[in-house]
Amino acid sequence: MTKRFRWLAVLLAIVMFAAACGDDDDGGTADGGDDAADAGDDAGDDGDDAGDDGDEAVDQTQGGDLTFYMITHSDDGPFWSVLKRGAEAAAADVGVELVWQGSNNDPGVQASDIEAAIAAGADGIAASLPSPDQLIPVLKDAVAAGIPVYTLNSGVNDYQDIGATTHVGQTEIIAGNGAGLRFNDLGATHVLCGIQEQDNVALNERCDGLAETFSGTVTAAFMDLDADQTSQEAAINAAMQADDSIDGFLGVGPVIAMSGLRAAQALGRDMHVGGFDITPEIIDAIEAGDVAFTVDQQQYLQGYIPVILMFLENTNSNTLGGGLPILTGPGFVTPENAGAVKALVAAGTR
Repeated sequence: MTKRFRWLAVLLAIVMFAAACGDDDDGGTADGGDDAADAGDDAGDDGDDAGDDGDEAVDQTQGGDLTFYMITHSDDGPFWSVLKRGAEAAAADVGVELVWQGSNNDPGVQASDIEAAIAAGADGIAASLPSPDQLIPVLKDAVAAGIPVYTLNSGVNDYQDIGATTHVGQTEIIAGNGAGLRFNDLGATHVLCGIQEQDNVALNERCDGLAETFSGTVTAAFMDLDADQTSQEAAINAAMQADDSIDGFLGVGPVIAMSGLRAAQALGRDMHVGGFDITPEIIDAIEAGDVAFTVDQQQYLQGYIPVILMFLENTNSNTLGGGLPILTGPGFVTPENAGAVKALVAAGTR
């Protein structure tokens, strides 16, 4: 394959995958699409110039000598496995080495991994930012060392302070706003918003966004970790038993959403249940009518896009976003579109 056609393939990947607010309900268009198209036009022009010249100072088709680090607060759960799959696919598409490191929600481990990546001479670092106070200083060190830095998943409020090129993810307050409006439509009056990571700022913002648009009462509380679903379900059960007025539950992740559903079923309570993110289990529950919706932030894109952007910044001095975040959500999976998404979940890309 010629250099030009290989390069066009990369640009097509950007246009297709650098989607901003992809809405599963209405097929909404992507914010930032114009920026991606402009970047594609510029890169295409550069490719024409190089072809005319015959002299190529930069090989834009091979990134085999580039090593990118993706350092997150990930565990081994279903959400992060899809995000990792997206990152690995992007690395294979552009021919770079990807070092994936998850800290299982330990910001100290994550900060140490970032420090090690700086010392190793990383060509790019993409990092989630669940605990800004502990992670911002070390990511600033990476920027100071001349390493392109991207935040993903969590970090939309802090990436500019770090000096990161951009953020790839969703705005959590807006995602929570959308959930609040859906609970209004469902007729709920008191929603328990269950949180599964105590110090994760983004998860608290989801509950804050819910409270902004929901017309009833919101009670937000930490309900134990996903790693111990028995304790998580027991905590939710106790909270529901303590207040008979609770008629809605929002889990700010897919696992805790299902724990909330099981807790309500064990109590024999009719409960409007919503969640965040996608697993096969929550899709089945939506299809069955047991869960009303889940908010989809399209985590495959959150893994894929940063790798592509780091490659372009290294090989062609391209950036996307124009200083604004590249949004991958929120979209919503409901009983109306769950069947279409289910096949993609089975394939491991949603």
